[in-house]
Amino acid sequence: MVDRLKTEYEGIVEFRLINVDTDPEGQTLMTKYNAQFVPTFVFLNADGSVGQMIVGAQAEAVLRDALDALK
Repeated sequence: MVDRLKTEYEGIVEFRLINVDTDPEGQTLMTKYNAQFVPTFVFLNADGSVGQMIVGAQAEAVLRDALDALK
């Protein structure tokens, strides 16, 4: 589902998929955004501010709404 959204929003939204267990940046990002659970989706606005954080597995419509709300 995330891959489908990534393709659909290509050129509009930048996606970064981070595996917190294997990516050296993973733990740093978990701390920065105070994320405690996997998956955590962090949606950043163009200015770098957090637009929304969603924790846990979600329906595609929920993620789509968050993507569409980005500024």
